Amino acid sequence: MLHRRGSVALNCWQNHFVPSTSSPALSAPKPLSFPANPAPTALKEFSLALQSESYRYRTPMKFGGRVVEEVTVLTAECTATNQAGQVAEEDKIGVGSMTTGVTWAWPDAALSDAAKLEVVMELASRMAAQANELSGTLTGHPMEICLQLASRRDELVEAVASSHELTSPIPELAILLAASPIEAALFDAHGKAAGQSSYSLLSAEHLPPDLAEMTGDDRYAGLRLDSFISQSSVATLPLYHLVGALDPLTEAELTKPVGDGLPETLGEWITRNELTHLKIKLNGDDADWDFRRVRDINTVANETTDRGASTGKPWWFSLDFNERCEDEAYVLGLLDRLETECPEAFERIQYIEQPTHRDLKRPNAVTMHQAAARIPVVIDESLTGLESLHLAVSQGYSGIALKACKGHAEALLLGAIAVHENLFLCVQDLTCVGASLLHSASLSAHIPGVAAVESNGRQYCPEGNAEWMAKFGPMFEVRGGSVPTSCLDGPGLGY
Repeated sequence: MLHRRGSVALNCWQNHFVPSTSSPALSAPKPLSFPANPAPTALKEFSLALQSESYRYRTPMKFGGRVVEEVTVLTAECTATNQAGQVAEEDKIGVGSMTTGVTWAWPDAALSDAAKLEVVMELASRMAAQANELSGTLTGHPMEICLQLASRRDELVEAVASSHELTSPIPELAILLAASPIEAALFDAHGKAAGQSSYSLLSAEHLPPDLAEMTGDDRYAGLRLDSFISQSSVATLPLYHLVGALDPLTEAELTKPVGDGLPETLGEWITRNELTHLKIKLNGDDADWDFRRVRDINTVANETTDRGASTGKPWWFSLDFNERCEDEAYVLGLLDRLETECPEAFERIQYIEQPTHRDLKRPNAVTMHQAAARIPVVIDESLTGLESLHLAVSQGYSGIALKACKGHAEALLLGAIAVHENLFLCVQDLTCVGASLLHSASLSAHIPGVAAVESNGRQYCPEGNAEWMAKFGPMFEVRGGSVPTSCLDGPGLGY
């Protein structure tokens, strides 16, 4: 079984910067000015260290025509001191963690996943080193610090691309992915030093800038982040269980049993976790297969009557195409066929995710006005900042999928704007395990209107949850089809 642990070297690279012509995904046009009189909770000094672990999946996961069989988890630990002299260290050190899903973030077939991972790890290392160099010169809220760091990212990206002799740009998603554990660790350390939830430290008292200042968009002048992000978490959230394209639905489809005591078929997962929500990975280029897949999953849902506490609760499905559909007509055709031939499954569809290519600015970009008029359609891979959110809405998309792997700062800001603009909201993971899953769940629990939480790691990579089971077992051993997000009530990000 693959299980590797290692540290990630931190080096200072500032002397190797080269000019950049691109802009960060989500930051003000110019760096935020830090307050002359920082709040007592403002981070004054901080130090980041990185480490990584690698795990092999118990079963392969297929999505978007790609198969993933292992994962590397990047974890940042942050010691910190705030303006009042309170510290985050030892048993209350700041922790941020994320699975490095380069297959999803960087789908360029010309470069191996191993090469992409090396780039992302080096980029994260340089980001952490840069943050450490700025410690003591940036005193403020972690939101301010993260936006300041984002405004300096381009030089690092250019340097890494040059060192690896890349012939195409590093995708924005891969850049956000590299930064995400660092951001989470800063937010977690901020809350732990103050002995408060990070979500209760979003008011003007602790975070002076409004949404307009933080996004660079005057439309949000006077709007406060804490008006849209809840200080307290919801008690529970439904779990969206992933049904990958290779996952057996019944024993008849089970050709290579794992034999590790965990469920092997969809029916067994339904019984074990008392599921109510199923996220269905579809091909997007084989209409017959996609129809049969949804129909057959609906049949298994109906036939699995042993659902414990969830018996009698309604079913909800989401359809995830991972960019594979050529156009909106493909989506409409599938919906039409389901509505005619399997109306029960059609009625259970809660939302549709990222049907077409992530590049919303490509020539002849596909719109989703007709599909979204029937069922909410959200962007995932397309969402890399405020510009992409607004462009997606103009093209007919009705919601967004937030991910902790795109950075805590971006998730909070875009989540707040989505709530303000009454968009459909979901929070998804990247087969997150351990602290990364807990972080994703805490985000879900504090952003009003989020439909459900994902926890794919418990299916494909349960080994990554092992050290967290003693304290947060119910978050990983799901019962009643939901996760008890109320347990994420500790200082910082809750875990």
